[in-house]
Amino acid sequence: MIIGIGVDVVDIERFGRQLERTPGLLDRLFVPAERGLNTQSLAARFAAKESVAKALGAPAGMNWQDCWIGLDENGPTIHVKDTVAAVAKAKGIKHWHLSMSHDGGISTAMVIAES
Repeated sequence: MIIGIGVDVVDIERFGRQLERTPGLLDRLFVPAERGLNTQSLAARFAAKESVAKALGAPAGMNWQDCWIGLDENGPTIHVKDTVAAVAKAKGIKHWHLSMSHDGGISTAMVIAES
């Protein structure tokens, strides 16, 4: 059963400027494994994290470090721990589905949270 759906879009150029203007933002938003990626990939991952938050109902206190996007043989994967995992568990979420894309200067992500 679907528990929540989240969608987000990020302007890649604008996101890159924000990362340049605020040096600590990269460390606050991304786990070490994500930080070395190009701006386009970072924007897509940020859109994915925003989509996770929306699928969870935008809970207060979400720590950006408690959600990260990995890759396996099937594509992008969502990993959660601590604050994000606690909300997901309380809502009965056991499976995440993620699609990310970028084109025309925009990164987008869609997340489905399923029991």
